[in-house]
Amino acid sequence: MAIESINPATNKLLRRFEPLTDNAARQKVALAADVFRSYANVPLDHRALWMRKLAAILEHEVEDFATLITQEMGKPLEAARFEILKCADTCRYYADHAAHILAPESVPTEPNHSYVRWEPLGVVLAVMPWNFPFWQVFRFLAPALMAGNVALLKHASNVPQCAIAIESLVRRAGFPRGSFQALLLEVNQVETVLSDERIAAVTVTGSETAGRAIGAQAGWQIKKSVLELGGSDPFIVMPSADLNLAIETAVRARCVNSGQSCIAAKRFIIADEIYDAFESRLVAGMEAMRVGDPMKEGTDIGPLATVRAVELLDAQVKAATRVGARVLTGGERMLGDGNYFEPTVLAGVPRTSFVYREELFGPVAMLFRAQDLNEAIEIANDTPFGLAASAWTRDPAEQQRLVAELQCGGVFLNAMVASDPRLPFGGIKRSGYGRELSAAGMREFLNAKTVVIASAGSANDATGKPYLLSATDAPATR
Repeated sequence: MAIESINPATNKLLRRFEPLTDNAARQKVALAADVFRSYANVPLDHRALWMRKLAAILEHEVEDFATLITQEMGKPLEAARFEILKCADTCRYYADHAAHILAPESVPTEPNHSYVRWEPLGVVLAVMPWNFPFWQVFRFLAPALMAGNVALLKHASNVPQCAIAIESLVRRAGFPRGSFQALLLEVNQVETVLSDERIAAVTVTGSETAGRAIGAQAGWQIKKSVLELGGSDPFIVMPSADLNLAIETAVRARCVNSGQSCIAAKRFIIADEIYDAFESRLVAGMEAMRVGDPMKEGTDIGPLATVRAVELLDAQVKAATRVGARVLTGGERMLGDGNYFEPTVLAGVPRTSFVYREELFGPVAMLFRAQDLNEAIEIANDTPFGLAASAWTRDPAEQQRLVAELQCGGVFLNAMVASDPRLPFGGIKRSGYGRELSAAGMREFLNAKTVVIASAGSANDATGKPYLLSATDAPATR
């Protein structure tokens, strides 16, 4: 089956590609494995030079790459520009900090000399989604290549032109041929590639279904995996919050990337005391969002990326109303060309319903009333997902409880959830495991090799008895 690039604003075909044959895919794996043997030994300052050039190309050609993103998956052009510039910032972050992250870590084990050495694993397969077609790749690409790994990208099938553009970018920046390759594959070919013994690890950003399948296969083959899957992030607002700022941020947090973001705020949990005011103003804010041509300046919300995405969202909203949810605004697929859906606010979604436990991947907000902080935390945690949370309160005691009790990978107080190359990014529960970004993300695909250099007559003497830290460490005698 051909891999098609379709403009979601018009549903017109842009380009069609034939997927790689299994043999062609194996040849690309072989090239990556061969390149790794030499690439892992390239001096770090050489890799940093290439990484900085990669950042410069992204910035210099931001309009071209942003236009490609918008045409291929529908993101508003302004947001696409921001995505490209964020990729450039991340390249520079790892170019600047890789030496520190990769430096051997001395560990006191007197009288021995001991340290931890960080070494690349080899060929890493990246299975990436369409919603941030450059950023999702670069937040893996930059730390992986700086660490000395090489990478194969299986991108989402609806953004093949982005995948090809990224491979070309890496080569233009100076990285060796084969150090980063895009694989235009069908979904059922991923299993074959991952099963190749030359693949050392896999990282997946995408649906829970994809994560389960690939994570299970990686586990069976005893290969390292990192999963960043779905999210149903809570946005909690308590009475002490700056209500104006919270509402303004709430609208942006729900509509970022036309609502197609794993860390977009999706469930708005509002204290009873301020609920009515928040509800009316959130509805007004959503109604003010400008939906339209993503290539036009000023558009807030573009089309959803695929026909299937808009059909699924429409079905979820209808399922919610069937079980008693109220539509406060929107609620319908927009007529005409393109995959557009009205900015929507739902209230009263039963917590026992199926739709409550699903991720709504589009501009649809769910509102919930909480009597107090205890109930707000209970609702926030009542989800199979655990990616991140945004909480709004100026009460220090409430802040401490929210940080300690919310079950997720990140808590943002009085701020919108966002990824940052300086901070670990990832979730718990069915949002996945492992971390991207920061030192933690780079070290996911590194071998923490322990090195112990014994001093004479210390760790192991002629009798072969191990060195003991103290008398309490000695094994009991019988």
